[in-house]
Amino acid sequence: MSVDLATVKRVAHLARIALNDEDAERMMGELNGILGFVEQLSEVDVSGVEPMTSVTPMVMRKRQDVVTDGNKADDIVANAPETDRNFFLVPKVVE
Repeated sequence: MSVDLATVKRVAHLARIALNDEDAERMMGELNGILGFVEQLSEVDVSGVEPMTSVTPMVMRKRQDVVTDGNKADDIVANAPETDRNFFLVPKVVE
């Protein structure tokens, strides 16, 4: 598959990217190079290869889901200029 100049300009328009003719020509070459690499990958025989999520098989270590710290709301808002029931009060910015 190859990309022509009209396709590059259309994609640039859809992506809201301003391209002049020189940039579009350069981009066309880069996109065709990328698509060439993708076509090379499709030629690789991967039959019998299981999909994997990591290079090395591993089990994620998980911690216990317990509360180890908390009830510090008063400490957190202690230095705030204005608070209300442990919430920060800020000026209204949207009408």
